[in-house]
Amino acid sequence: MIELTASEVAQATGGRLTADPGVRVTGPVVADSRLVEPGALFAAIPGARVDGADFAAGAVADGAVLVLAAREIDGLPVVVVDDVAAALGDLARVVLERLRAANPAVKVFSITGSAGKTTTKDLLGRLVAGEAADGGSDTIAPTGSFNSEIGLPLTVLRGTAATRKLVLELGADKPGDIGYLASIVRPQIAVILMVGTAHIEFFGSQEAIADAKAEVLGGLVPGGTAVLNADDERVLGLAPRATALGHRVVTFGRVPSADVRAEDVTVDATGRASFTLRVRGRVAAAGEVADDLRLPVSLRLVGEHHVSNALAAATAAILAGTAPSVVAERLSAAEPGSPHRMAVTERPDGITVVDDAYNANPESMRAALRSVAVMAGRTRRSVAVLGEMRELGEGARAAHDAIGRLVVRLNIKLLVVVGDGAYHIHEGAMQEGSWGEETVFVPDLDAARAELAERLRPGDVVLVKASNGSGLWQLGDELAAGTLGAAL
Repeated sequence: MIELTASEVAQATGGRLTADPGVRVTGPVVADSRLVEPGALFAAIPGARVDGADFAAGAVADGAVLVLAAREIDGLPVVVVDDVAAALGDLARVVLERLRAANPAVKVFSITGSAGKTTTKDLLGRLVAGEAADGGSDTIAPTGSFNSEIGLPLTVLRGTAATRKLVLELGADKPGDIGYLASIVRPQIAVILMVGTAHIEFFGSQEAIADAKAEVLGGLVPGGTAVLNADDERVLGLAPRATALGHRVVTFGRVPSADVRAEDVTVDATGRASFTLRVRGRVAAAGEVADDLRLPVSLRLVGEHHVSNALAAATAAILAGTAPSVVAERLSAAEPGSPHRMAVTERPDGITVVDDAYNANPESMRAALRSVAVMAGRTRRSVAVLGEMRELGEGARAAHDAIGRLVVRLNIKLLVVVGDGAYHIHEGAMQEGSWGEETVFVPDLDAARAELAERLRPGDVVLVKASNGSGLWQLGDELAAGTLGAAL
């Protein structure tokens, strides 16, 4: 973070200072006391299970010079605020305003959508990255999904005088979340990937989810650019809202009308897609273009669905000035950037593990299953270890049932369903025509471990996928490490 005094932190957050106003924060802003470095500001977030304020003394002992908290803490330098999360947002807003005032070239990208945010963020971060004067990167694009009211401000607060690009993802659990996050960062380029059914329990309908994604348009800087998925009717339907606000609209997709398009898409036996990246002349930059450009791209990411993520990242990068030829080259070199997202491990015993257990909704579940079916082909056995897709509301039973039926239609050879919340995947598979040797339901992770240890064999291609709260990412880690399901 750029250096701030305790007085400036208090002013930015509207807080009350119980410390020397001249104390300078020279280190990072963190919400995890284990990440404290000398000169840090520790944000003591109150939680359902633990109160960050209980860790404040340890944070100060480890080098934090200031604490942001909802109450005074005896003997510690504290900025007392009503709401720590909101104060983080206020602080991030002020710091970003200072960064932009010091260097108008700072560019902010925001990415939102029901699926694909983190992968697109990871790709875009690679496409636009440049070298800072100090030899480091001029781009901030964090590993993982820091897309909440806490994660996004913490990401922004990593900015320094060398920062020129911030690549951010915006998540939502309820209406208003994306609008709030966008108001903090005021992006120049906003990418909307898709409108699916993730978190539909809290929104009620896909139309309401589309409205939530559209909130980012109100946060764009005047004359900003909305990058919209032309393959998703609900996303493309937001174009009139963007133009009514005075923003430019640029589209990506596989349909012929898209400004940035994938043509001649093929998928190899490893599940990786290749395509021709076609960029319309009105979009391309950096002096490379007379008419439309066509450039070859071969992704290293597993899953045909990543073509859409790659197109989104490419569009935003080209609009920001990265040469299309550089975009194509970097897309073809990009490896997975965040854990538990279609991460492929080839084990010495011949088992291939596809760990996509960070999160799940019906759209991403279908995409992952299709990818594994392609990878297994006709010569290897496909195995799906699936858990609950959470926050689907009244449609949860039908959504899980449909996934079970798809497993059978894709000829997945073995289905292991883990946890009561996912039971209807097993039920759907049984109703579709599977039977006891092909699909099995287990109540918990330990039972899943026992089942996999007994059933997996060399040559299997194993998908692990569920919502993060289901805990199946632990199975993904263990399978990838070779400590689970070793062939006998």
